[in-house]
Amino acid sequence: MSRPVVLASNRGPVSFTVGDGGELQTTRGGGGLITVVGRALSGTDALWIAAALSDGDRAAAERGVIEAEGYRVHTIVVDDLASYYDVISNSTLWFLHHGLFDAARRPRFDRAWRAAWESYRRVNETYARALALDAPEGAAVLVQDYHLSLVPGALRALRPDLRVVHFHHTPFGGPDALRMLPTDVATELLSGLAAATACGFHDQRWASAFEASCRELIEVTPTTFVSPAGADAEDIRSVAASPACASRLESLDERVGDRKLIVRVDRIELSKNIARGFLAYDDLLREHPEWRERVVFGAFVYPSREGLAEYLAYRQEVEGLIARINEEWATPGWTPILYDARDDFPRSVAALRRYDVLLVNPVRDGLNLVAKEGPMVNERDGVLALSRESGVAGELGRVALELNPFDVAGTADVLHRALSMDAGERARHAAAVRERAEARTPDDWFADQLAAAET
Repeated sequence: MSRPVVLASNRGPVSFTVGDGGELQTTRGGGGLITVVGRALSGTDALWIAAALSDGDRAAAERGVIEAEGYRVHTIVVDDLASYYDVISNSTLWFLHHGLFDAARRPRFDRAWRAAWESYRRVNETYARALALDAPEGAAVLVQDYHLSLVPGALRALRPDLRVVHFHHTPFGGPDALRMLPTDVATELLSGLAAATACGFHDQRWASAFEASCRELIEVTPTTFVSPAGADAEDIRSVAASPACASRLESLDERVGDRKLIVRVDRIELSKNIARGFLAYDDLLREHPEWRERVVFGAFVYPSREGLAEYLAYRQEVEGLIARINEEWATPGWTPILYDARDDFPRSVAALRRYDVLLVNPVRDGLNLVAKEGPMVNERDGVLALSRESGVAGELGRVALELNPFDVAGTADVLHRALSMDAGERARHAAAVRERAEARTPDDWFADQLAAAET
């Protein structure tokens, strides 16, 4: 690293608890960002700044920079975390960038929302002050994701010597989406991001949408770069080789038997399009009765953001749909959908080893690492059925079986095609997908951000 590196994100690489004797105890963090960037920062002098999300994290914040699990971590206490995180980050910006708003009803930018936006601004300013204090002279500051969209502008005013790179892990809403925001808020949001040395995205579509929004709404042409994240093949293969994963795979084999297995591994999250995936499976069983009792859909999905009413309602909708399909099609020896809502990574990897078809059908996704991780560990020449609206479609779409995530009948047809492939075609497909999935590594993605700091 030619420059000192500081990384800022909402969630850190470790979480802290306080032991009975007052000592700090650590647990390695999870999530896509840790998977992608963790190896690059572990064991280096780089500093990772993140919000204190628990009592243990707040206790750690009082002790300044802490070395834990191979990282140098500084947790910072932020005010009104719920407004910053739930109201703005997840209920507004996530919905905006993923195109999830029901425009006839939402969004509603009332006085309470305005107060929440002020909280979001304060949190971003708190991050900027912490970075200004902690970052060495001329450091590369790598700001991660939509939670911290205002940090580049605030930090540039405090420390113009720093090279600030912002990376968006979600899609980015185009001009029409940004016009839904109050004009002053859209201007503040875009100006904050455009103040970065460069803004990065997983796919050219998201970079182009950001550029177009800036040109039309604030008359600025920002500096952008495109860098799809790579999955950590070494890490996921080590999990695949673990005794815990072997045990989960044995249990899965017992339940599936010699049937074909369709798999999805996701959070129960609106953008993941889980309900339409089950509706497509229902259509497959109705239109192609030859697959009844010969295929199982393994749904390894776990709850997400259930503090938000929309997410709780979506989980209930998904579970109701599973129950209806199983009631309609099940026979004494066959359960059509195996539903497991536990957040169990070895179990998820076991399912990826075992799939015959991997269904990845989001309505919109910044990237989607599962579409890369699955082919890395799959042992059955499994077929990837991939949404054209996922960011990873830019890399894998030409070799995967591409689908329109809104087209239930079309998705059923893709599932039928995937299940019907002969052995030779499956082997060629799997090899081509795996080659593309392994073409980029987390180190490549991290290096691209450091290079962007020099633009």
